[in-house]
Amino acid sequence: MNRNDFVVFILTHGRPDNVITLDTLKKTGYTGPIIYVVDNEDQTTGRYIENFGRENVYIFDKKAEADKIDEGNNFDNRSVIVHARNVCFSIAEEKGYKYFIELDDDYTSFDFRIDDTSNGKTGIIKPVKNLDTILNLFLNYYESAPFASIAFAQGGDFIGGINNGKGSYRFNKRKCMNSFICSVDRRFEFVGSINEDVNTYTSKASRGLLFFTIPFISLTQKQTQSQKGGMTGAYLSQGTYVKSFTSVLMQPSSVKVSMMNSKNPRLHHSVNWVNTVPLIMNEKYKK
Repeated sequence: MNRNDFVVFILTHGRPDNVITLDTLKKTGYTGPIIYVVDNEDQTTGRYIENFGRENVYIFDKKAEADKIDEGNNFDNRSVIVHARNVCFSIAEEKGYKYFIELDDDYTSFDFRIDDTSNGKTGIIKPVKNLDTILNLFLNYYESAPFASIAFAQGGDFIGGINNGKGSYRFNKRKCMNSFICSVDRRFEFVGSINEDVNTYTSKASRGLLFFTIPFISLTQKQTQSQKGGMTGAYLSQGTYVKSFTSVLMQPSSVKVSMMNSKNPRLHHSVNWVNTVPLIMNEKYKK
């Protein structure tokens, strides 16, 4: 990295010996600072410190963070990531960083996604080996406009093909999920105990905040609920209906629960973007 105002936060819980993202960052060429964000209700905090060093592990008060936000329920279940997401702004400020990216602990790859369908609908996929350069470019872009946050794409964004048949990326780019590049000067609050990314980019975007997914780089992570720790416990105990309906509670005017069309159909959130974000009107209507 050619700048000293940026840090990677890996948000992790109960996986001190299985932080897959660390190996992936090394493999893809990241050389900058990393801080592991762990909560004080994690029984494995000692192991995190042993593995990564006390100076690289930040332990925050989870109950204190939970009391600050609208969790969207009265379950008193704090085995979720939203509290860690919010505290990152304060950690970055305390440590003297202006910019940061929030990453989960289970990423297996970062890949270039090239809109060339000569090899099929998925386009060309090539592994990233210069993540420092990529992050520098993302930060330059982030600084160029008043984004609240920008994010890498996810593999699921490309289901059905990389473009819409008109030579452009097909998926909606106003969302922001999973990885979040943020600034202490553009602070916002994640809401809802579960599905916090969708809750936030819909409810905050409806109020004018700008979130954006960059389609040229994607990340891949372990399948949800496939390993212990992290958010697995919350998903297993509450199920996808509670997860999706939390977003309805946070943005009822444009989010609903519907069936996801897949090999194994399940309940999922559905966002009506026309009713979610402010739109720029054509100048022909100015009179």
